Amino acid sequence: MASNSTRKLWAAHIARGGAKAKGPKQPARVTLGRSFRGRVLGIDPSLRGSGFAVLDYSADGTARILEAATLKLHRSLSMPECLGAIGNQVDDFLNQHSVEHVAVEQTIYVQNFQTAQILGAARGAAIGTAAMRGLPVFEYAPLRVKQAVVGMGRASKEQVARTVQNITGTNFELRFDESDAAAVALCHAFTWREQ
Repeated sequence: MASNSTRKLWAAHIARGGAKAKGPKQPARVTLGRSFRGRVLGIDPSLRGSGFAVLDYSADGTARILEAATLKLHRSLSMPECLGAIGNQVDDFLNQHSVEHVAVEQTIYVQNFQTAQILGAARGAAIGTAAMRGLPVFEYAPLRVKQAVVGMGRASKEQVARTVQNITGTNFELRFDESDAAAVALCHAFTWREQ
């Protein structure tokens, strides 16, 4: 019954000529907001091998890597020691560079609960350090990062590293954790809009 009543209302609306426009029709305006300009810390978190990259994205669209590092932690370190080291590394980057935003890669799909828990803890150590400073933290799925930077969501680590090198001029060779962190920072620079 409700759909019949809706149909009748719609038919009556059309019969009256629809909504009458008042004055000349104005084109619709779409405002995307201001795009990102400044420094962003990109983080590819992992318990034993986290990647970090500080990207400076200028008003003319030029992107350059100011600093990048991989934090490799030995298996003999306990999980709390690793989480502390990740937090300290983020703190060091934030102390050395005037970063406006922090971009973190989200956890990939894993079938093992314990692996997901460990990756989540590593992300938490990085995010918590930035959040305690009051910096805005943004998270991006690996698929979105690859689409924004390479143009393909299923790009290999080598393709990501080559594309980041082409954009920034920084050669990461086989330092995939650093190139992934730089890709996360680039994804943020390319896609973030001020609300």
